[in-house]
Amino acid sequence: MKIKYLASLAAIALLSTGVFIACATPEASKDNTASTTTTATKPDPCAAKKADPCAAKSTSGASIGGPLAQKLQGKPVVVDIYASWCPACQNIAPTVSELKKEYDGKVEFVVLDVSDKTTTAAAEATAQELGLSKFLAENKTQTGSLTIVDPATGKILAQYRNNADKMAYTKVLDAALTK
Repeated sequence: MKIKYLASLAAIALLSTGVFIACATPEASKDNTASTTTTATKPDPCAAKKADPCAAKSTSGASIGGPLAQKLQGKPVVVDIYASWCPACQNIAPTVSELKKEYDGKVEFVVLDVSDKTTTAAAEATAQELGLSKFLAENKTQTGSLTIVDPATGKILAQYRNNADKMAYTKVLDAALTK
């Protein structure tokens, strides 16, 4: 009886590890990014988990809830939900760094760090100041996500999860800058 029990536990552990690895591996997650312009064509290994940071959100027609703070007006805003322990955040970090250099002075970058209680409290204060409170409350579990927002309307132009493809962001940012 003990052998059957242990074999069952081992099988569950192996299956759980497979789903975890699929969520944490950038190659597995590339096809699972969400945006307003693309949809995943492969099944999402993270879909079976509840409140999983791998989970992608649909943003079609979504809004932050209204215009952002006055100091963010005039430039597209990129909101980065970040955590130091997040594999997706580490995966997209080089892309974010390149975007910051390329769009310096043209785009506002807002990092909301939810690594721990202290940084989350600071992120909540920043979000309150910038008109992003509702957005942070709804998305703080979506670490490794970058959301591009029109600050005048609060409309989400695109939202990606664990997407290191710089061209996906530049396409949306360039379009927003030409308006």
